[in-house]
Amino acid sequence: MAIGLPPSSLPGAVLFCCTQNAIRSPMAEGMLKQILGKKIYVDSVGVRAGELDPFAVAAMDEIGIDMSKHRSKTFDALEDSSFDLIISLSPEAQHKAVDMTRTMACDVEFWNTFDPSIVEGSREQRMDAYRDVRDRLMDRIRERFPILGAPKI
Repeated sequence: MAIGLPPSSLPGAVLFCCTQNAIRSPMAEGMLKQILGKKIYVDSVGVRAGELDPFAVAAMDEIGIDMSKHRSKTFDALEDSSFDLIISLSPEAQHKAVDMTRTMACDVEFWNTFDPSIVEGSREQRMDAYRDVRDRLMDRIRERFPILGAPKI
């Protein structure tokens, strides 16, 4: 059983970013908010704004997280850029995050995450791809932020 981190060792603000802020980064944002949203500030952006993916909404709904009101935004639309940690989920977002933080005291981590929207096949095959991305992101989040007393989802 892993010993969790004390809340004082958490970053104060985390930004997830991906290519269009339509699947991966809003999923990660929703999960971390569900786990630690009262303890840290969490947001997400994309290199470009895209349309929220209904498969992502459905996959998150399965674990009790409502993403339906998420609105995609870009790095340029950020109202505040005071983040302690930026986690990029696509190569394009990683380049943008590194560029943005050249003059900031901010850690950047790259969690290269598969884009499930490229999967073709039946609805169930496509949903399985989104579930896999969701579950892998949840595993990474729990590993990266193992806080004492965090709720199980």
